Amino acid sequence: MDAAPSKADLRTAALAARDALGDRKREAAARALAKRGLPIEIAAGAVISGYSPIRNEIDPVPLMLKLAGLGARLALPVINARGKSLTFRAWQPNDRLVLGSLGIPEPSPMAAELVPNIMLVPLAAFDRAGHRIGYGAGYYDHTFTHLRKTHHVTGIGLAFSVQETPAIPALSHDVPLDFVLTEKDVFDFRSK
Repeated sequence: MDAAPSKADLRTAALAARDALGDRKREAAARALAKRGLPIEIAAGAVISGYSPIRNEIDPVPLMLKLAGLGARLALPVINARGKSLTFRAWQPNDRLVLGSLGIPEPSPMAAELVPNIMLVPLAAFDRAGHRIGYGAGYYDHTFTHLRKTHHVTGIGLAFSVQETPAIPALSHDVPLDFVLTEKDVFDFRSK
């Protein structure tokens, strides 16, 4: 009997599939997400956090710009120490970003700290149960766990359809997403 693939194996396969996409497909997918928008209503003034795309992640900026046009306030994550939750700082499209501790662009330390109502989350792989694989540091799991102690936060993964995997071996500390949006589908995990 074959053993189920490990998270590391699933991550490697999904990232290889993502990396094989050309720039045109990546750009078209980001436009498709923006055109469709979110599958839930957003209240005026809601704080929506995105991310600065790295490693060929789907670009959330077109979607974020659309959401800002609908009255959302935007934020980007700031990475703190490993094992700690992310913090979020206000971001607008023309803001200059600074390189954070892991070399990922982040808002200036002078930008206002915000608490998101909706978190747009990058991922390496996802399954149809709402589980995700990131890069292994657990920043988003820690953040959801921390924020949800006092605040309702909707987690929406953004991915290319090629990043879907049949099943992810979730652990007790893994926090499932509420939705995953790809260029082709909307997956709603809230009732599962």
